Amino acid sequence: MTLNQVPGKDRESFTEHLQKSYRILALCGAGLSASSGLPTFRGAGGIWRNREATDLATPEAFEANPGLVWQFYSYRRHMALNAQPNPAHYALAKLAQKRSEFVTLTQNVDGLSQRADHPASQLHLLHGSLFDVRCTGFTCDFKEENFTDPIVPALAIPKSSNLTPSTTDSTGAEASKSLIDAIQGARPTEGRDVDISNADIPIPNIPVDELPRCPRCKTGLLRPGVVWFGELLPAKTMIAVDKFVEASNIDLMLVIGTSAQVYPAAEYVWKAQSRGARVAVFNMDKEGSKKGLRKQDWLFHGDAGILLPELLKPTIGDISANGAGSQ
Repeated sequence: MTLNQVPGKDRESFTEHLQKSYRILALCGAGLSASSGLPTFRGAGGIWRNREATDLATPEAFEANPGLVWQFYSYRRHMALNAQPNPAHYALAKLAQKRSEFVTLTQNVDGLSQRADHPASQLHLLHGSLFDVRCTGFTCDFKEENFTDPIVPALAIPKSSNLTPSTTDSTGAEASKSLIDAIQGARPTEGRDVDISNADIPIPNIPVDELPRCPRCKTGLLRPGVVWFGELLPAKTMIAVDKFVEASNIDLMLVIGTSAQVYPAAEYVWKAQSRGARVAVFNMDKEGSKKGLRKQDWLFHGDAGILLPELLKPTIGDISANGAGSQ
């Protein structure tokens, strides 16, 4: 659905309700970053090198093969750092700046909302961040924000300018050797990134002593500061959002880029509804997003990066290409 395809009565009723809404809760999923070109690996169907990404996002996977898990997350960090916030990120940030009682709970770990200048006090990270790292040492509590790419030299994404095509070899052996040499050897700063998410592209087994190491205790491995499957969600985040929900009635719930059918996402939609909120869903998955919606709610089917800034425009002003708003 493009903006022109949004029924006029839905657009008008949403705009009218938004302009008189002050206590707003947003729940964001991977679809928020779709216009930024980022793949999502959260949930079933996420594939990286022919592996279910969910099989890499566990403490057990890190213990068994920390090198492979770090390659997966280093790739995601690199992709996120090379992406840009899209108009939907900027629109939500602008709404937060205009509505002090607007709280966003995001399932995304890509850091794009933060880079769009979304006020930190109004942004809660349900699954952590790709750019937080922490020590796995039993007695060490080291944690820091780290945007270094690559975080260690062994995790650098190879560049295609390192590859040397063969005019004589038809077996692919020389091409594979050239790629391995590119990955293990000197890495140029120019050229196109090799897509190591493709299982046909060989990657090295990285020794443990070349992986990120804790600078405090000097012995523990660092791990990505995301919430892995089987781990508890951050209590501080849950408490803060629950406190907001329980404090008073909620005027509006925005569900963006997620079908919100899985705990705790579904629970927050239900809680907001029980506090009086009307719900507006922005999602590419039309059928999966209908569940739980009532007659007074809205479903805007399409790219949030296109629909959200336009539907918020009467309240936040215009969001230009660089994210700046104007009234």
